[in-house]
Amino acid sequence: MTSPVAAVVGQLARDLVLSVDAVPDAGDAGDATGRREQLGGKGANQAVALAQLGVRPRLVAVAGDDVIGDVLLDQARRDGIDVTAVLRRRATLTGLIVELLDADGGWRYVQHLPDAVLLTERDIESARDVIAGADAVLVQLQQPSAAALAASRIGHDAGRLVVLDGVPEERRDDLLAVADVIRADDKEAKLLLGDEPTVENAQRLLDQGPRLLALGVGDGNLFVWRDGHLRLPLTDEKVVDTTGGGDAFTAALTASLLRGEDPATAARWAVAASGATVGHPSGRPDLRTADLEKRVAELATTADTTVVRTREGELGSE
Repeated sequence: MTSPVAAVVGQLARDLVLSVDAVPDAGDAGDATGRREQLGGKGANQAVALAQLGVRPRLVAVAGDDVIGDVLLDQARRDGIDVTAVLRRRATLTGLIVELLDADGGWRYVQHLPDAVLLTERDIESARDVIAGADAVLVQLQQPSAAALAASRIGHDAGRLVVLDGVPEERRDDLLAVADVIRADDKEAKLLLGDEPTVENAQRLLDQGPRLLALGVGDGNLFVWRDGHLRLPLTDEKVVDTTGGGDAFTAALTASLLRGEDPATAARWAVAASGATVGHPSGRPDLRTADLEKRVAELATTADTTVVRTREGELGSE
């Protein structure tokens, strides 16, 4: 059986993660206790996770024409990512994200992601065949709204599973109308549904287009679909760095739906993958199927759930 294909529309960047005992004050210096330099950005992180979960990812992103871009694309290929749709922008430095991670798991980002390393509508149009030919299209809404909407519409019109990561700040109604799945973290969920995200409010949002919402709700996640909902607590792993947890979540949710699994099962895969990612520094996922299957089985016994199942495969690919 051929593995499904996912087009991931989002950011590619160089990730530099520095672990420190404490962030120095202005005018002071501090030593890093650890250092990681790697392929990063939300798009690349999700593509790496998808490849680890048995999905063939095709990354739609922008890299500069510098040596860092060369290095990162080589890494992406080794990770099993198809990068033929990554645009090399002339006279541009590849995006950079610097994370300072303190001993308590607190992070601070300093990033250089100028407009030149963001996607445009023209970039999306040049990748139309890649997007329309995938089984699922994952779109990070941190990209310009025009590009995000263009990619989402291509996926929707081709009958693909369209997964939006984030909250529409512009063209909200248009984006909701072409989305199948929306993932929003705690802060984004409040922007989407108000200070108290509820099942009732989420169900009303489904009337605008999406078929599944995956919402951060403080001490866990709330999943809502037309015929049911499921609330899952966070896993009990010690959190070292929350960076990348949401990307692993979104990738695992998508991979499960592409396997034809129901929303409740996909929800457990998402939470399990996120828990497996936040236990180590940096946002790079390290997902192992056997480990995740064990976590999913444990989550199936969680008492704090309310589930009404839909038809198996309703949100998956055809």
